[in-house]
This record gives sequence, C-alpha cells and structure tokens, in this order.
Amino acid sequence: MPKAQVVIENPILNSPYEAPARHWRFDEDGITDEVVDSRRPSAHFAVVPAARRRQAAQQQLEIVEWTEDRIEETRFVNEVRFEIDRWRMGGWQGVTSTTRSLLEHWTNPDREPRMFFCQVEAAETAMWLTEVAGRGNSRGQYFLNELKRFADDANPGLLRFAHKMATGTGKTTVMAMLISWQTLNKAANPQDSRFSDAFLVVAPGITIRDRLRVLLPSDPDNYYATFDVVPAHLRDKLGRAKVVITNFHGFLLREKLSLPKASKQILGADESGIFTETPDQMVRRVCRSFGTNKRNIVIINDEAHHCYRRKPDGEEEARLATEEKAEVKQRDEDARVWLSGLEAIDAKIGIRTVYDL
Repeated sequence: MPKAQVVIENPILNSPYEAPARHWRFDEDGITDEVVDSRRPSAHFAVVPAARRRQAAQQQLEIVEWTEDRIEETRFVNEVRFEIDRWRMGGWQGVTSTTRSLLEHWTNPDREPRMFFCQVEAAETAMWLTEVAGRGNSRGQYFLNELKRFADDANPGLLRFAHKMATGTGKTTVMAMLISWQTLNKAANPQDSRFSDAFLVVAPGITIRDRLRVLLPSDPDNYYATFDVVPAHLRDKLGRAKVVITNFHGFLLREKLSLPKASKQILGADESGIFTETPDQMVRRVCRSFGTNKRNIVIINDEAHHCYRRKPDGEEEARLATEEKAEVKQRDEDARVWLSGLEAIDAKIGIRTVYDL
C-alpha cells in the first residue's frame, strides 16, 4: 500500500543569497518532511521508459517517479562544487586583481540588488576553470581534462562549459557577469590570451534574441548598470566589448540572389547551390560587426539545451508516436543548424570558449 502523500506547507529552507545549507530528505517512498543539514548533492532522476510512464499514470502511481532508488548522483558536478567551495573559503586565490574586484563587488552583503548565490557560483566556476585550474594544479587539470572529454564526446573540437540553472535564477545576469569578467580583464591586460572582448550570444528564437539586448553595454536598460554587475567607475571600460546577438536561425545558409524557381532550374542552381552562401560567407555575415581582426571569440548559448545533438536510441524511437517523431526530428534539425554554425565560426575565426546556459 502506497505511503500517504507528504504535505510540506513551506518548502523553502534556504536564502537565495547564501549557499544552500539544508534540504528535504528522500526515502524509498519519495520526499519526506525530514530536513537534512547539508546542501543537497547534485543528482538526477533516472529516465523511466515511456511505456512504464504511461502505465504508472494509468495506475495513478506517479509517486514512484520520485523514489530514492531512481536518484543517480551527478558525481562530476559534486566534485566541481566541492573545489569551488574550498577555493571560495580560501579567498579566491590565484585570480587577477580585476577578477577579485568583481567577486568582492558581487558578494558585498550591503549591495542592492544582491546577487543570488547560484549566479555568483556560476561565474566563480567559469573563473576558477579559466584562471586557476590549469596553473600547475593537478586536481584542476583533472577537471579540465574531464570537461574536454565530455565536450569531445558531444561536439569534437568545441570546448563547452554548461551552467545548468533553474528558470527564474537569472541566466541573463550571469551572461552579463561573464561578459564583464572577460572584457575588464582583457582591458587590463590585452595580451592575456585567456580573455576576450568579443562575444556572440546565440538565442533559440527572435523573441529571446530581442530580450537579450540588455547585454549590449550601449543599451539604455543594460544589465551592467541595472543590476550593478559592474562598479560604476569601471563601466566605461565595457565600451570595448563587442557583443553580437543573434538567433541560431542566422546560421542557416541564405540565398545570395533571389530568382524565380524556373530561372534556377534553367541555370542548374538547385543542384549546384551557386546562389547559396558558403559556410564562410555565413560566418562573415553573422560576425560582420566584430570587424576583420577579431579572432577566438567567446560564444554564449542561451537555452543551450536546444543545441546538443541527440544520441540515437532505436528502442525509444520505436515507442514514439508519429507526432512525437516529427517533434524529435525538428529538434534534431535545429541542433544540427546551431552546431554547424558554431563549427563554421570556429573554422573561420576561432572560438575560445563556449558557455552554455
């Protein structure tokens, strides 16, 4: 007989401005009302096959979806968190004076508005991996090697760091933090190859692309001032940042000349593609605003779960309904366009790092 459902009147245990210190315990029947005095380890719930999901729904046994035996720890994420915690408590050793100034500014308890802990932790992780991990630190090199291995498995040749954040936790502010950190360090030391002042921000659609205008330092409502991401006396240095915002559809190869279909057939254009952009021409169009000298730019992908190639699963595909197959096919095509565009940019002008949010 299933256990009675647990009702928790106020599920919030932690302040959004401090590191989580408590969590609700799960047991073999699901969530409990017992509080554990530690941060919940990063974990995910193992995927239940579609057939079992339908069966569970029919039997109204949804609670089995959340039981302890289906929780799988995300070991690598927990290892990274431990290293960042230790580094933070040690006073952020090994970073530039510019990076330290930003961290002190972001974590000032008297500032308004305050940064969420998860926002600062996301930026800290990028900083540690860039400035500390590879400097004679065997433990840090382990993390870089693992991230490279993960990236090569998903997208060979592109180094991608993923910051997986819940809805409402301020991803756009984190993007502004990453742009500020990179740009101000590049301004302080133009020869430092770890940093860049050129950023291509890629969104999944036009609506989101337009909302991201707040990442342009010149925008009246820019987040650098609105959310006090950069101290006022340093904001003028953001002017050197080149921020280009596009939606991934911009990576589609466009027609260079519009002709009637009959004319194309006569000229053989349908087969030869002579009136369609090459990947290099697409890159020049998308990245025109960077000018001719920018190399090794930083990519920031918004809603980045849309730009990962799905690994084929024949058994799962066989269970999909016709409309689900069409949806999966479209998602795969979108991811192909997005990633092919990034690969073309890397081949043409170079990509330093990809930050996925």
